[in-house]
Amino acid sequence: MDGRGGRAKKKVLLMGKSGSGKTSMRSVIFSNHLAESTKKLGATIEVEQSQHRFLSDLMLNLWDCGGQEAFMENYLRHDQNQIFSNVQLLIYVFDISAKEYEKERDFGYYTDCLNAIKEYSPDASIFVLIHKMDLVPSDKRNVFLRKKKELLDHSEDVPIRVFGTSIWDESLYRAWSRIVHTLVPNAQDLTNHLDEFVEACSAIEAVIFEKKTMLLIAWSTEAGDFSKDDLDDEDDREIFERQTPPDQSCDQSNKERCHPSVTPVLPPDRFEKISEIIKRWKNTLLNSKMNFSFQNWVQEWSNFTAVLEPLTVNTFILVIAADPDILPGALRLNIEMAKERFIALQAGRSR
Repeated sequence: MDGRGGRAKKKVLLMGKSGSGKTSMRSVIFSNHLAESTKKLGATIEVEQSQHRFLSDLMLNLWDCGGQEAFMENYLRHDQNQIFSNVQLLIYVFDISAKEYEKERDFGYYTDCLNAIKEYSPDASIFVLIHKMDLVPSDKRNVFLRKKKELLDHSEDVPIRVFGTSIWDESLYRAWSRIVHTLVPNAQDLTNHLDEFVEACSAIEAVIFEKKTMLLIAWSTEAGDFSKDDLDDEDDREIFERQTPPDQSCDQSNKERCHPSVTPVLPPDRFEKISEIIKRWKNTLLNSKMNFSFQNWVQEWSNFTAVLEPLTVNTFILVIAADPDILPGALRLNIEMAKERFIALQAGRSR
């Protein structure tokens, strides 16, 4: 805790060799940079600390550690106590396109970082990002799995979670959403409340985004598991188009078709795609000279209705319904009625 209202401050180490993409991903996630603009960023010198307010009571103290060889040697030989003490998360980034002769040295630094974390912050969670997956020309899944196996072998008894990422698609948001979720206070209570909300308004899914980064912090779904390892290039306009052919109308003769008893299957990467779309909209509005700001989003497809609304001062909620009798106005009313409960939960009160 810090001294300003009891806000929780979490130390996050971002490490990896120089050029692996650490600073670029940080700028995309926390500064709303577009991927193409990261080419202008320079290399990090030594350690660059930045603080990011996340929700009302969580402050991420992000240490972006320069990956040049001299800096890595210094972290591991002389500044271990300063760098690796009081760490909640270690995120180590590997460049999948690294040359073969660089890999052995990179694995050596990785192993040394794990040993330092075990000594100075034994309770820290460890995530490994296999980055620049966009540079893999084919068979991305198998390349990822081979690299993951190598990492698990080098990690020995240290538990790690591994994600394949790229700044050029939604995989980066998927990974960082799951990473940050582990730090969210009352995360399980938030999920339980979201489950109740989904049932109460007859939705099939609801997800809460942090407003500034559009990272996911909680989700409740009846539409199947959305975890996904492969990259997906599905167009955003087709995110929810499933099941119902365009020439079939909903009338009394096909009522059963229009009110399916089986929950439809949605694309596993739908949340990340929506997050990316909304961030781009917000960037467009921010860069325009018109005095507009993003407020909400309502979309109706042939077999789905989606509503995105502010939930608390720090969050948006996305609600999806598959029943054609549920109108967007009804979903918005349910969101409005639920706000007080979620505001209280975010403030640390269960109800």
